[in-house]
Amino acid sequence: MLSRPRARVALPGPIRDVLVIAPTTLLCLIQVIQQDGQGVRTGGLWGGLVLVAALMAPLPWRRRYPLTVFALTASVSFVQWAAGLDMIAANIAVLVAMYGVASRRRLRWAIAAGAVAEFGILLVVLRPDGAVPVLIREYAAFSVFVVAIWIAGIGANTRRRYVESLVERAEQAERERDQQAIITAAAERVRIARELHDVVAHDMSVIVIHADGAGYALDSDPELAREALRTISATGRRGLAEMRRLVGVLRDDTGTAEPHAPQPGLARLDELVERSRTSGLPTGLAVRGTPRELPEGEQLVIYRIVQEALTNSLKHGGPGTRATVEVAFGREEVELEIADDGRGAAVPGIAGGHGLVGMRERAAVYGGTVSAAPRPGGGFRVLARIPVRRDEPEPTR
Repeated sequence: MLSRPRARVALPGPIRDVLVIAPTTLLCLIQVIQQDGQGVRTGGLWGGLVLVAALMAPLPWRRRYPLTVFALTASVSFVQWAAGLDMIAANIAVLVAMYGVASRRRLRWAIAAGAVAEFGILLVVLRPDGAVPVLIREYAAFSVFVVAIWIAGIGANTRRRYVESLVERAEQAERERDQQAIITAAAERVRIARELHDVVAHDMSVIVIHADGAGYALDSDPELAREALRTISATGRRGLAEMRRLVGVLRDDTGTAEPHAPQPGLARLDELVERSRTSGLPTGLAVRGTPRELPEGEQLVIYRIVQEALTNSLKHGGPGTRATVEVAFGREEVELEIADDGRGAAVPGIAGGHGLVGMRERAAVYGGTVSAAPRPGGGFRVLARIPVRRDEPEPTR
């Protein structure tokens, strides 16, 4: 059985430092008491106790105020030296405070604290009655100890900053991940909105045209009216199923929905053209070049551009309009040309609405372009170019 992790009590920083410093402070007090009466100049028993308190009391705040704590301990030690008192074990507080500066502040402050500590060592060992070789050995020994503590503080500072940078990078990566998820979700909803526009625009146009035709032929040609109603019924069901599928994507936030139908691609262009013919727009399909495998996204773009262009021809071409769809596969791009010979208001229908904007946005995702303009002899033409990636192997040398 797995054991539960033990709960840890979080203590404030100064309290933790007091608990850490307390044993050292106790040892320093014991040393002063033992040295009392042994000829050590500490200002008497009470003077030594006050000196230990003055040196050790600031240390619990060395993490939060390292410069202030170092200044206090160094000042107390300097006053101690100026008064002619001997150094005691509590003077280690200066080195502890120096470590706090080196591990918490910038390098220039660490260098300044180290220089002050070295100067203090020089004052301690420099005695008028001392031999020069002995003074040099004492200074070197104390200096090595000071430099070692200083380097340890610099190393702790470097490690702390490195850990903080790692934490900051992790937090930044998490924020970017959340933002990317939001952007991706928004882009998916925009894509679905375009899909809904294409589906509704195409199917509703077919329904409206056949409904009008059924109304005119209801008395004169009932069979034609029934055929139009059957087309309306089939188109409505197909459009409703497509809308349910797309709206289901918007509503599904749990990821437990049933798999959706695959997106239409090049294989369904024949079906699209046939539906256009059934809807009353005679349409021809021509494919030039060698068809190639394209990513599903590019196939969907081609399918939707053809669908949108035929929808506009059906809506605005007028009676007797005929349309052609040409798909040309080249080495670098796929070229689409959807043209009609209608006489209706085709220009406003495409250029003034969302159709051309949607086609251009879809093509732009893959670096393609879409242009639409009236034909010189009448009618309208949509020309799209979609670059394709070349995957042919390089020739061997």
